[in-house]
Order: sequence, then C-alpha cells, then structure tokens
Amino acid sequence: MVANLEATIEDLYRAPGKAEIVNGEIVLMSPTGAAPNYAAMEITFSLRNYCKRTKKGYPVADNAAFHVRLPNRKSFSPDAAYHVGNWTGMKFFEGAPTFAVVVRSEGDYGSAAERAMAAKRADYFAAGTLVIWDVDLLSDDVVKSYRVESPEQPKVFRRGEIADAEPAVPGWTMPVDDLFIELEN
Repeated sequence: MVANLEATIEDLYRAPGKAEIVNGEIVLMSPTGAAPNYAAMEITFSLRNYCKRTKKGYPVADNAAFHVRLPNRKSFSPDAAYHVGNWTGMKFFEGAPTFAVVVRSEGDYGSAAERAMAAKRADYFAAGTLVIWDVDLLSDDVVKSYRVESPEQPKVFRRGEIADAEPAVPGWTMPVDDLFIELEN
C-alpha cells in the first residue's frame, strides 16, 4: 500500500512555474495575457512608489509565493500584493499578504471560476489578508475590493474613479484608468 504524500514548500520551490499548494497538491497556474499582465504590473509599480514614499511594507510582483499554514492551503501566488511581514531574502514570503490582487485572465469566467475565486478569497482572509482586489478588465465593475470585515460585499471601482485598498494599504490610491493601456491609433 502506497501512502499519499502531501506536497511541501520544498516541492513548491521546484515547481516549473507559478504554482500554489492546495489540498496537499501542487496546482500549476497558467500564464496570463497582455492586458492582465499590464494591469498587475501597474498595480505593483504603484505599490512600489507607495512603499518608497512611506518606507513601509513591500510591493510584490506576480510569481512570488507566500507560505501560509491553513488546513487546505500552504501557499498563495497573487498577481500583485503588498506585504508588511519580514523580508525573507531568497525564500518565499512568510504569512499572507496584507493586500492581494487577482487580475482575471481569459479562463477566469463562468460559475466554476466564480466558486473557485470565492473559495480562494475565503482562504486569503483566513490566512490574514485584509483586502483582496478582483480586477476584471472586461467588466464595467473593474475593481471589486473585498475587505475582511465584509467579505461578501465588495466596494466597486469603475473607470474614471480612484481605487483604494483601505485599511490594508493606508493612504494608497490608484486611478482605475491606470489599469488600461492607451494605445495610439
């Protein structure tokens, strides 16, 4: 009889690309397209400027991992994040990000995707994340900002508005329009 072994953080270090440990297994995450990548990059750059100005926290770009200790989850790999924990050098961040961003890709639509995203938000909150942005570049409701104190009632930000991540990133704001690249004709 062969015992099923759960994936470890050491296994995650050897994963071939962006991945998370969920329910004891390494879950690979597909690459993203141009528009979602651009939006995640803009958020990360804005957070970087905030961190330089305030000298607080760390901006975290796509593909970084956060080691957490939940019964069903051992890691997160958001598209962008803000973290106030200790600097870990070459190792994964320890603990959940204070603020996590998920930018929807083409496969992030439909009822199954919505259920998976809601479950992941619940995991983020259980691990200690205060605010999660669900960024949907195809919707009029571009940014849905979920807060730990009201996880089922997001604050919505649309084009032309200024989004925030209070209380996770105090005083930080970002124009929603910055999530979109304006191409010249």
